[in-house]
Amino acid sequence: MTELRKNDHRLLQVLRAPVISEKATLVADKNEQVVFEIAPDATKPEVKAAVELLFKVEVESVQVLNIKGKAKRFGRFNGKRKDVRKAYVSLKPGQEINFEAEAK
Repeated sequence: MTELRKNDHRLLQVLRAPVISEKATLVADKNEQVVFEIAPDATKPEVKAAVELLFKVEVESVQVLNIKGKAKRFGRFNGKRKDVRKAYVSLKPGQEINFEAEAK
C-alpha cells in the first residue's frame, strides 16, 4: 500500500458507506454521480479528497445533503432516528467507480 500522509487518517473516516438505493442508481446512470453516507462533520473538500484517495478517480463537484431523523415511537417511548448526512459526488467524464472490484 502507498504511504499514508498525516491527513489521510482523517480522510479514511470521512466516507461511511455508499448509498445503494433506487434513487442513487438512477442518479449514477443519468448524471455520473455516486452517493455516499458521510461523517456529520465532513466538509466538501474532505469528501472530494477522500473519494479521490480511496477510488483513484477525479471528482468534478460535491453536493452535501443533511437529512433529519424522523420522530418515531418505540413502544410507549418517543424517540428519533439518527440524522444522516449524504454526499452526491459528481465524477469527471469518463470516470467510474466499481464497488465490486474495490471490495476484493
